[in-house]
Amino acid sequence: KNSTIKNNTGATMKLTPTFLIVTFCAGAASAFGLPSSPAKSIVNKLAKPALVPRGGAIQPAATQLVQAVDVNGRPLATNSALKNSNDDAIATKGGGGFSLDVPLLIYFALWYLGNYYYNVTNKLALKAAGGAAGFPMTISGLQLAVGCIYGIFLWFAPDARKAPEITVDDIIKMLPVAFCYMGAHSASVFSFASGSVSFGQIVKAAEPAFAAVLAQFVYGSKVSKAKWLCLPIVIGGVILASVNELDFAVSALVSACVANLFAAVRGNENKKLMSTEGLKDRLGSVGNQFAITTILGFLMSIPFILLKEGSKLGEFVEIFKSTPAVRNNLIASGLWFYGYNELATMTLKKTSAVTASVANTAKRVIVIVGVALLLGESLDPMKLLGCGIGIGGVFLYSIIDSLVKPKEE
Repeated sequence: KNSTIKNNTGATMKLTPTFLIVTFCAGAASAFGLPSSPAKSIVNKLAKPALVPRGGAIQPAATQLVQAVDVNGRPLATNSALKNSNDDAIATKGGGGFSLDVPLLIYFALWYLGNYYYNVTNKLALKAAGGAAGFPMTISGLQLAVGCIYGIFLWFAPDARKAPEITVDDIIKMLPVAFCYMGAHSASVFSFASGSVSFGQIVKAAEPAFAAVLAQFVYGSKVSKAKWLCLPIVIGGVILASVNELDFAVSALVSACVANLFAAVRGNENKKLMSTEGLKDRLGSVGNQFAITTILGFLMSIPFILLKEGSKLGEFVEIFKSTPAVRNNLIASGLWFYGYNELATMTLKKTSAVTASVANTAKRVIVIVGVALLLGESLDPMKLLGCGIGIGGVFLYSIIDSLVKPKEE
């Protein structure tokens, strides 16, 4: 067992620098784009030689050799119109080539990879530290601390990221979002410490059910009937997945549900927050918003760490110093967690709603199956069936309004 933890730890720590390097490359690729169409530059070069008529006046370079005229000898199209039609033809006939957003594909790949390795390294750190009876709150808080260090480093690193120019009032308004972010993360870590990662992920897939209830009855946002009809499918899938779960624990189920509740509240509070006039400009970027949320979340987690595990923090310090499986996986999981969350935000903002739904669905399937295979967790047929039904229900919930448009009242 120890050797397995060491091997997994080593593999994780080797991939962490790779994650950072490829993230940097992805950002560079999106910042410095290549020329959009080589065909246009060729056409421009061919059009450069000027034509000198018999009278000696030099015509503009873009003038055509043969031009259509009407019965009075006047040209039917201007030079600019011909140029525009030329460019349109190039685009229509494929002069621009097949459009492939390489940076977006890299973001998707790193998002999936980061989510997968966060779940693996997080579980290994929790196991090595004693599982649910160990230090889940301390580990979840320190994972946020690792993200804080990385986010602050980007503000001070040359040409990395401009620091935000927010006010004290802005920070106060961000506190509810940060608290819910911290609560969702800590509750998820408790769930993964109490049961299997795959089971926790299946329960967390039911987050739309919590979001729908809160949106309808707390925030006053109407949820369509079609979406309500999708929720029994999601809940039924979770129940089926729980029937034969070998690592089932009530604490894992409850913690995952609490994480869903915090995540649903955070989503609604974030919408309210971003409606604040001028806040987006003062934050500067999505990365800055996430960094500030992480810093505030970590600071708010400190009282809970002291309250729940403060009496045995000395024991944790000794374990952290003497057990590489705890130390290495904790640091790695903190970096993976921060990185994949920021990349997920950037990726989903660049895609349509349907693409985002497909991406989230695929991500859950990859993480559930991949982590279960790597960590040797149960993949009972009933669990897989419940997983498929639940995640399918979530996907249907995400796109149902575009398939069945609600009637306007």
